[in-house]
Amino acid sequence: MTDRPYNVLFLCTGNSARSILAEALINQWGRGKFRGLSAGSHPKGAVHPIALQLLQRMNLPTEGLRSKSWDEFAVPGAAPLDFVFTVCDNAAGEVCPYWPGQPMTAHWGVPDPAAVEGTDADKWVAFRETFRLLDNRIKIFTSLPLATLDRIKVQERLDAIGRTAAPKASE
Repeated sequence: MTDRPYNVLFLCTGNSARSILAEALINQWGRGKFRGLSAGSHPKGAVHPIALQLLQRMNLPTEGLRSKSWDEFAVPGAAPLDFVFTVCDNAAGEVCPYWPGQPMTAHWGVPDPAAVEGTDADKWVAFRETFRLLDNRIKIFTSLPLATLDRIKVQERLDAIGRTAAPKASE
Protein backbone atom coordinates (compact mmCIF):
# COMPACT_ATOMS: atom_id res chain seq x y z
CA MET A 1 0.00 0.00 0.00
CA THR A 2 2.77 2.47 0.87
CA ASP A 3 6.55 2.82 1.21
CA ARG A 4 6.25 4.86 4.42
CA PRO A 5 4.81 3.79 7.76
CA TYR A 6 1.04 3.46 7.76
CA ASN A 7 -0.55 6.44 9.54
CA VAL A 8 -3.23 5.20 11.94
CA LEU A 9 -5.56 7.68 13.65
CA PHE A 10 -7.55 6.62 16.72
CA LEU A 11 -10.57 8.78 17.46
CA CYS A 12 -12.60 9.32 20.59
CA THR A 13 -14.68 12.20 21.83
CA GLY A 14 -12.34 13.49 24.56
CA ASN A 15 -8.97 12.13 23.38
CA SER A 16 -7.88 11.66 26.98
CA ALA A 17 -7.86 7.90 27.56
CA ARG A 18 -8.83 5.21 24.99
CA SER A 19 -7.44 6.87 21.88
CA ILE A 20 -4.28 7.87 23.77
CA LEU A 21 -3.73 4.28 24.93
CA ALA A 22 -4.26 3.05 21.36
CA GLU A 23 -1.79 5.58 19.95
CA ALA A 24 0.90 4.43 22.37
CA LEU A 25 0.16 0.75 21.76
CA ILE A 26 0.33 0.90 17.98
CA ASN A 27 3.58 2.82 18.17
CA GLN A 28 4.91 -0.02 20.35
CA TRP A 29 3.60 -2.99 18.35
CA GLY A 30 3.84 -1.36 14.93
CA ARG A 31 7.64 -1.39 15.16
CA GLY A 32 8.09 1.41 12.65
CA LYS A 33 5.60 -0.07 10.17
CA PHE A 34 2.77 1.96 11.74
CA ARG A 35 2.67 5.52 13.08
CA GLY A 36 0.03 6.02 15.75
CA LEU A 37 -1.96 9.23 16.09
CA SER A 38 -4.97 10.15 18.19
CA ALA A 39 -7.53 12.90 18.38
CA GLY A 40 -10.97 13.81 19.65
CA SER A 41 -14.06 15.54 18.35
CA HIS A 42 -14.26 17.50 21.62
CA PRO A 43 -10.83 17.04 23.22
CA LYS A 44 -10.53 17.39 26.98
CA GLY A 45 -7.25 19.27 26.57
CA ALA A 46 -5.36 16.94 28.91
CA VAL A 47 -4.52 13.25 28.97
CA HIS A 48 -6.15 11.37 31.85
CA PRO A 49 -3.52 10.86 34.59
CA ILE A 50 -4.30 7.16 34.98
CA ALA A 51 -3.76 6.62 31.24
CA LEU A 52 -0.30 8.17 31.51
CA GLN A 53 0.55 6.25 34.70
CA LEU A 54 -0.59 2.96 33.15
CA LEU A 55 1.49 3.50 30.02
CA GLN A 56 4.51 4.30 32.18
CA ARG A 57 3.96 1.17 34.30
CA MET A 58 3.80 -0.84 31.06
CA ASN A 59 7.11 0.73 29.97
CA LEU A 60 5.53 2.50 27.00
CA PRO A 61 6.68 5.98 25.99
CA THR A 62 4.38 8.85 26.92
CA GLU A 63 6.42 11.70 25.49
CA GLY A 64 4.41 13.74 23.00
CA LEU A 65 1.03 12.30 23.99
CA ARG A 66 -1.53 15.09 24.21
CA SER A 67 -5.26 15.64 23.90
CA LYS A 68 -5.98 17.32 20.55
CA SER A 69 -8.74 18.00 18.06
CA TRP A 70 -9.33 15.83 15.04
CA ASP A 71 -9.26 19.06 13.02
CA GLU A 72 -5.44 18.85 13.11
CA PHE A 73 -5.61 15.85 10.78
CA ALA A 74 -8.18 17.24 8.34
CA VAL A 75 -6.35 20.39 7.19
CA PRO A 76 -4.54 20.76 3.86
CA GLY A 77 -1.00 19.49 4.23
CA ALA A 78 -1.86 17.09 7.07
CA ALA A 79 -0.24 13.68 6.93
CA PRO A 80 -2.22 11.31 4.72
CA LEU A 81 -4.10 8.79 6.83
CA ASP A 82 -4.18 5.10 5.97
CA PHE A 83 -6.50 3.93 8.74
CA VAL A 84 -8.96 5.69 11.06
CA PHE A 85 -10.45 3.76 13.98
CA THR A 86 -13.10 5.08 16.33
CA VAL A 87 -12.70 3.64 19.82
CA CYS A 88 -15.81 5.16 21.38
CA ASP A 89 -19.43 4.91 20.33
CA ASN A 90 -20.00 8.68 20.49
CA ALA A 91 -17.22 9.47 18.02
CA ALA A 92 -18.42 6.67 15.74
CA GLY A 93 -21.81 8.35 15.50
CA GLU A 94 -20.47 11.82 14.73
CA VAL A 95 -19.91 13.28 11.30
CA CYS A 96 -16.16 13.12 10.85
CA PRO A 97 -14.12 15.58 8.84
CA TYR A 98 -12.82 14.66 5.41
CA TRP A 99 -9.59 12.73 5.94
CA PRO A 100 -6.78 13.16 3.42
CA GLY A 101 -5.54 9.92 1.91
CA GLN A 102 -8.87 8.06 1.68
CA PRO A 103 -8.18 5.97 4.79
CA MET A 104 -9.83 2.69 5.61
CA THR A 105 -12.09 3.03 8.65
CA ALA A 106 -13.52 0.77 11.33
CA HIS A 107 -15.22 1.05 14.69
CA TRP A 108 -13.35 -0.58 17.56
CA GLY A 109 -15.54 0.62 20.42
CA VAL A 110 -14.43 0.00 23.98
CA PRO A 111 -15.95 1.19 27.27
CA ASP A 112 -14.69 4.54 28.58
CA PRO A 113 -12.48 3.93 31.63
CA ALA A 114 -12.45 7.67 32.37
CA ALA A 115 -16.21 7.51 32.98
CA VAL A 116 -15.88 4.93 35.76
CA GLU A 117 -16.85 6.22 39.17
CA GLY A 118 -15.85 4.64 42.43
CA THR A 119 -12.61 3.90 44.16
CA ASP A 120 -9.18 4.39 42.65
CA ALA A 121 -8.96 0.60 42.40
CA ASP A 122 -12.21 0.53 40.37
CA LYS A 123 -10.79 3.13 38.00
CA TRP A 124 -7.50 1.27 37.61
CA VAL A 125 -9.34 -1.98 36.84
CA ALA A 126 -11.31 -0.17 34.11
CA PHE A 127 -8.17 1.33 32.57
CA ARG A 128 -6.37 -2.04 32.68
CA GLU A 129 -9.29 -3.78 30.95
CA THR A 130 -9.43 -1.09 28.26
CA PHE A 131 -5.67 -1.40 27.80
CA ARG A 132 -5.89 -5.21 27.44
CA LEU A 133 -8.70 -4.97 24.88
CA LEU A 134 -6.89 -2.37 22.76
CA ASP A 135 -3.58 -4.21 23.13
CA ASN A 136 -5.15 -7.42 21.81
CA ARG A 137 -6.81 -5.71 18.85
CA ILE A 138 -3.70 -3.75 17.91
CA LYS A 139 -1.50 -6.85 18.05
CA ILE A 140 -3.90 -8.58 15.65
CA PHE A 141 -4.03 -5.55 13.36
CA THR A 142 -0.25 -5.06 13.20
CA SER A 143 0.21 -8.73 12.32
CA LEU A 144 -2.06 -8.55 9.24
CA PRO A 145 -0.30 -9.18 5.92
CA LEU A 146 -1.55 -5.86 4.52
CA ALA A 147 0.59 -6.01 1.38
CA THR A 148 -1.05 -9.28 0.31
CA LEU A 149 -4.69 -8.36 1.02
CA ASP A 150 -7.02 -6.35 -1.20
CA ARG A 151 -9.06 -3.48 0.29
CA ILE A 152 -12.17 -5.63 0.69
CA LYS A 153 -10.30 -8.30 2.66
CA VAL A 154 -8.55 -5.65 4.79
CA GLN A 155 -11.93 -4.06 5.57
CA GLU A 156 -13.37 -7.44 6.55
CA ARG A 157 -10.42 -8.03 8.90
CA LEU A 158 -10.68 -4.53 10.41
CA ASP A 159 -14.36 -5.02 11.14
CA ALA A 160 -13.70 -8.45 12.67
CA ILE A 161 -10.95 -7.02 14.88
CA GLY A 162 -13.47 -4.48 16.20
CA ARG A 163 -15.57 -7.40 17.47
CA THR A 164 -12.58 -9.10 19.14
CA ALA A 165 -12.59 -9.33 22.90
CA ALA A 166 -9.45 -9.41 25.01
CA PRO A 167 -8.42 -12.71 26.51
CA LYS A 168 -9.21 -12.90 30.19
CA ALA A 169 -6.34 -12.30 32.60
CA SER A 170 -6.52 -15.97 33.66
CA GLU A 171 -6.07 -17.24 30.07
